[in-house]
Amino acid sequence: MSPDDPLLEILACPLDKGTLILLEGEPALYNPRLRRRYPIVDGVPQLLPASGEPVSDEEHARLSERAEAV
Repeated sequence: MSPDDPLLEILACPLDKGTLILLEGEPALYNPRLRRRYPIVDGVPQLLPASGEPVSDEEHARLSERAEAV
């Protein structure tokens, strides 16, 4: 999956239905509102609610900083 993939425009968080951020170099989509990361396995986003993993405050700060740089 790449940042210009049209699929990113229609993918949404399964919990809050908001947009997700793809960070280059990380096999995951990120929801900064809920601080949850959804893995991408073999190019397929795992968007079940149980697939999302919460991130720590430090990890959230790092991912948010990277998202702003994109």
